[in-house]
This record gives sequence, structure tokens and C-alpha cells, in this order.
Amino acid sequence: MVGELVTAGVALACTGTVYLMAAARVVKQYERGVVLRLGRLVSEVREPGFTMIVPIVDRMRKVNMQIVTMPVPAQEGITRDNVTVRVDAVVYFKVVDAADAVIRVEDYRFAVSQMAQTSLRSIIGKSELDDLLSNREKLNQGLELMMDSPAIGWGVTVDRVEIKDVSLPETMKRSMARQAEATRDRRARVINADAELQASRKLAEAAEAMSDQPAALQLRLLQTVVAVAAEKNSTLVLPFPVELLRFLERSGLQAQAQTVAAEAERDGVQRPAPAAPRASRTAVEHGAEAALQPELADLPPVEDLP
Repeated sequence: MVGELVTAGVALACTGTVYLMAAARVVKQYERGVVLRLGRLVSEVREPGFTMIVPIVDRMRKVNMQIVTMPVPAQEGITRDNVTVRVDAVVYFKVVDAADAVIRVEDYRFAVSQMAQTSLRSIIGKSELDDLLSNREKLNQGLELMMDSPAIGWGVTVDRVEIKDVSLPETMKRSMARQAEATRDRRARVINADAELQASRKLAEAAEAMSDQPAALQLRLLQTVVAVAAEKNSTLVLPFPVELLRFLERSGLQAQAQTVAAEAERDGVQRPAPAAPRASRTAVEHGAEAALQPELADLPPVEDLP
């Protein structure tokens, strides 16, 4: 009798142990447990920690609540300005309702992947090439709105969508490179022309300032000579402006006239100052005209000419 009781107790303990092992479940912190009892959803979603289910009757499915990073395969499409491009993207989403993710959709990951591909192809057809290359933030927001609306019914929310790369045909790349080169060449020419204009204005101001003080031109010439001599060249090219010659000529004539006047005052005899080359040339011209006047007077009138 005692042996039978011991055997029954051992059998009962083994059965209880097997039941506990079959019924015990551990839900991790980033998971939620959805329990189906005889095919029907149990309203209570199991929270993280240790939980129990009814063996054979209950089935529990764990749903990951972490943010999922899903790459979207590259999609080829034609933009609104008729350019063939190939675009790939990345989708960040997470499950917010574990029961809806299990009951309302067969495989929420596959569903999100297919929806991302169709949305990406749709956004390519609605956009232009310039928007795909430079205005990606706006396209990302449009993709997120297109995917988030149906995903809410699956218990999934789309956190963000990022366009990763835009592949262009080789002909389009060469055309864009030529366009960028032409634009930079135009900017360089405009900047060079603007610099020449500013330099010409400054040179005009400098010339106007030097015209008031002829000695400034000579000082500038000496500075140029010093700058050229600093290079240790064997040959020195020295520019000599005509204005400086005229200045030196006037200075020499004035000094000569002052010397003659001083000598005349000292000797008490007034000596005429030598005339400038221009004055003598003018006198010669006037003398020639005076000599020709009598000959012109002897000619007959125009009416008597045959």
C-alpha cells in the first residue's frame, strides 16, 4: 500500500513538472506575448517576464517591439522629366500593437517591405531629377506619409524613411558634368571681369592723383625699379614715360631762364632769354606764311582762271 502511494506521488510530481515545463514561458523586455486559446485571441497581451499558458490549448506568439531597419531593394523608374533612375532606400519601423501585428496581417515584415517598394516607385514617378538629388528631405517625408497610413491598421508605425542612393545613366552623368563645368567657367569669367573693372577704376584714381603731382610718377618709377632689382636679374628693363621727359624739359627751360635773368641783373645788361624749341618752330612757320602772302596776292582771281 505504501509503495503504491509512493509510486503515485512520484508520478504526480513528474506530471506536475512536465506540465509546468510545458506551461512556463518567459517574455523578454523587448517582446510582447500574444496568446491564442483554441484559435481565439486572448484579450490580455502578456508583458515581459515569467508567464503561464495552458499547454496544448494555448499558443503564444512573441512579437518583437524594437525598431526594425529594413533595406528597400533598388527600384528603377522614370521621373517626371523622363529620366531613368535607380533608387534604393531604408525603412525604420516598429510594432506598436502586438495583437494587430499578429491578427490583421499574415507577415507584417513582408507587408512593410512590399509597401515600401511600391511607395518608392510611386514617389519616383511623381518627382523630378533635381528633387531626387537635392530635395531628399521632402521626398523622405512623402514616403513616410505614404507608408504610415496603411501600416497603422497592421499595428505598425513607420518611424522614418531615408533615400540612400540615386543611380543615374552614364550619359546623364556626363551631361551634368559638362553643365557644372560650364557654370564654373562662367563664374570664373564674371569674377575675372569684375576684378578687371575694379582694377581699372583704381588705376584711374591713381593716375588722377599723380597728374596733380608729377613728382609722384617719378617716385613710383623708382619703387618699380627697386622691386625689379630685388629679383637679382642680370637685365633691367626701365620704362621711361613721356610725361617725365616733358616735366624735365620744362624744369630745364625754367632753370635756364632764371640763370639768364640773374646774370643780366648782375651785369646790368638785359639779355633776351632763349626761346623754347616750340616757339622757334612757330616763328619759322609764321615767317614762311609771311613770305608766301605776296606771291598769293599776285595770283589772278578765281573767276578769271580758264
